[in-house]
Amino acid sequence: MKNVTDSFLYLGFWPSAGSFGFNTDIFATNLINLSVVLGVLLFFGKGVLSDLLDNRKQRILKTIRNSEELREGALDQLEKARARLRKVEIEADQYRINGYSEIEREKLELINATYKTLEQLENSKNETIHFEQQRAINQVRQRVFQQALQGALGTLNSCLNNELHLRTISTNIGMFGTVKEITD
Repeated sequence: MKNVTDSFLYLGFWPSAGSFGFNTDIFATNLINLSVVLGVLLFFGKGVLSDLLDNRKQRILKTIRNSEELREGALDQLEKARARLRKVEIEADQYRINGYSEIEREKLELINATYKTLEQLENSKNETIHFEQQRAINQVRQRVFQQALQGALGTLNSCLNNELHLRTISTNIGMFGTVKEITD
């Protein structure tokens, strides 16, 4: 390390035009070569490097602008999607409410129809019961009448003789004649 610092410190001891040779000190020559190369690169490559950096800067700015435009487009689409979502949610709520009210209406209609059907069945049952009661009453009446008639015929046949029978017939014919004269 001492050789590197010595080579910079003792520049005044080097002859300026006298000799040309190889410097075998690797650290001193690398630093000198590196500083020369960097100096040349900075002097000649400044324009190229500046152009490359400007092009890169322009591409980055363009990408940022495109990203901003895409972001704005995405935000617009997001707002449209949110608006559609709100609209769909409102419609879904309306369908849900309408569905519930429709179900309740149909339920009430079904209950009312069931009550009407039950009422009709009750009326039909009552009519059938009344009809059957009347039929039973009529059958009993017919039997009572038939038994009474048979009893009366039996009593008449046992009590009536021929003479009494003829007198009853002639009296009935006489009454029939009198009724006919009154109606004419």
